[in-house]
Amino acid sequence: MTVMTDPPRGSFRLSMLINDTRYRSMTFQAIALLMLIIAIAYLANNLLTNLAAQGLNIAYDFLGDPAGYDINQRLVEYNSQSSHARASLVGILNTLLVAFLACITATFFGVIAGVLRLSNNWLVARLMSFYVEIFRNIPVLIWIIIIFTIMTAVMPAPRAFRGDEPDATMLLGAFAFTNRGVYIPAPIWGPGSIVVVLTFLASVVGVIAYRRYATNLLYATGKLLPTGWPSLAIFFLPTILMFFIMGRPISLDYPELGGFNFRGGIQIGAPLIALWFALSIYTGAFIAENVRAGIQAVSKGQTEAASALGLRPNRVMNLVVLPQALRVIIPPLISQYLNITKNSSLAIAVGYADITATLGGITLNQTGRAIECVLLLMLFYLTISLSISAVMNVYNKSVALKER
Repeated sequence: MTVMTDPPRGSFRLSMLINDTRYRSMTFQAIALLMLIIAIAYLANNLLTNLAAQGLNIAYDFLGDPAGYDINQRLVEYNSQSSHARASLVGILNTLLVAFLACITATFFGVIAGVLRLSNNWLVARLMSFYVEIFRNIPVLIWIIIIFTIMTAVMPAPRAFRGDEPDATMLLGAFAFTNRGVYIPAPIWGPGSIVVVLTFLASVVGVIAYRRYATNLLYATGKLLPTGWPSLAIFFLPTILMFFIMGRPISLDYPELGGFNFRGGIQIGAPLIALWFALSIYTGAFIAENVRAGIQAVSKGQTEAASALGLRPNRVMNLVVLPQALRVIIPPLISQYLNITKNSSLAIAVGYADITATLGGITLNQTGRAIECVLLLMLFYLTISLSISAVMNVYNKSVALKER
């Protein structure tokens, strides 16, 4: 059936790109895109022309030259004769490490503080309010410097752990807290250790699957299965059994004081700890406000109805309130994860070798390739930010309200 407002059907004419409402918006968008491409091409050509006039050109062969500097905190093999590309890789891994750790701990702090801020206990609620207001209103750089200063000034030096100097003792004979960082045992992977690791990963998947099954069963039939001790059993027992079945293939290398420093084990440097903890407590204050807002966005009738059914307060929070509050919490939480990743570039203030300190700092100063280094730095942060957004948006869609 033909509607009177529809344009008459006929052959396509160029004038329809402007006069026909079906094509007009697409025409204007195409023109705007073309103008943007022309502007970018003009600026790029102008940049290359000016660089050529100065005898410069954009090239990335400097990444293969020896870096000539050391990096203390690293996850892969590296020395001063490694290339600038290798140094940049170390910086990338260090950035991802502190961002990942800070996202986990900031979420933990934020959820706990956000829930407790709504507690009926006046003292607990005021303490959480004090935490939120103090930490989110002071710049994160100041917190990084404060925590780093406290660690280096208060913690004992490694030589204080000498047997004849009882100024400091190791925790459980395995952990040493010093002004240079924390030393912990390092795993030694023997034959068959991969089987134990795979069993552990399977146990984690099993815990998630069991808890999801228990939740679905509760929603479908009202039958409440225990989740505490079964989750612990699934998490620990298979891995422990496989550990002994495979002949205990994983052992520990304990840190030992040798000379003026510890040898063996794993060193978690003071700059990493300061940056990690500062980003966690600072961003956790913002996440706490997101959690509080999400919980308060859930209708009070939902809580009252759940309580009327006899559910305990913790069950009401876990099964009724938080699942609905996630729809409000997740979108701003994505922004906080991005802020953690970008704020990690402040690591250079305490000497932590992230990508900004290596590629955007020492490599840039040594090679003089400012444009190339900045472009690579921008590309990295853009890529990691878009990746975090994509992953979190997938999760956000899974918890979003499904319209029928």
